[in-house]
Amino acid sequence: MGDLAFRLHRVLDPLHAMIYFAPETEDKLTGAGLRPGRMCYFAGRSAAFGAIGAGGVAATFYNFNPELVARHIPRAWTLATPADVLAARLDAADVVLRRLLGDDTVASAEVAEAAELAREAADGCTPEGRPLYAAHADLPYPARPHLALWHAITLLREFRGDGHIAALVEHGLSGLGALVTHTATGKGFQAAAARLTRGWSDEQWEAEVAALADRGLMDAEGELTGKGQELRADIERVTNQAALGPWTRLGADKTERLHDLGRELSRTAVSAGAFPSGVFAAGAGRG
Repeated sequence: MGDLAFRLHRVLDPLHAMIYFAPETEDKLTGAGLRPGRMCYFAGRSAAFGAIGAGGVAATFYNFNPELVARHIPRAWTLATPADVLAARLDAADVVLRRLLGDDTVASAEVAEAAELAREAADGCTPEGRPLYAAHADLPYPARPHLALWHAITLLREFRGDGHIAALVEHGLSGLGALVTHTATGKGFQAAAARLTRGWSDEQWEAEVAALADRGLMDAEGELTGKGQELRADIERVTNQAALGPWTRLGADKTERLHDLGRELSRTAVSAGAFPSGVFAAGAGRG
């Protein structure tokens, strides 16, 4: 059953994650008053909390260097209100989805059906212990189907992500340790992109590799040992198990239908350039 949760995450998540790579997002958020660059990401994703401080963002985002977060939060809230940031982010989702999918697809019956199914699935999420999910669940659903779909996928993504952080804590991995070991699986960011986007120095990265080697999780070449591979596999198993609620709620037939719809929409978005080359490892799944 856990594989089911992973399969749905794999095909749906690109329809949310594309917003973090699209130039239109920064255009909209800087138009609301934010500064270009990382501030747009941190404020855009955390605005559902209100004017949250750096500590809360670093805790819930988990694998970012807290020093990087503190350069932008809470200063962002002196430049734009959380409400304005949320509105700008939704405007960006609208523009980006139209560019990647095309206006005809955005207005299609398939997108409307996917939105209804994803919303029904998201109704199976629960807020306890899921702060990022709960904050976004307090936001109203957009009226237009393609934005309702984007919002529902956002809820599903943050619900799964909150559960993933709980699994990382249970398995004794810090934010940096989680990033280093996930990169070593070949299923996430390339190492250089991971260090750059998450704000870790080469020295900090190498020190974490050494610490993980002391635990028997990595070898001298920075590759996962058998013990490290087992740890990562168990983290994914726990994460997938904790993410089953929405799919139990939706039921087998509707879940497979949403999987098929999401797969085609994500393939269209990825083919249209949703993600830049050279960021993700060859084994990373993005739909």
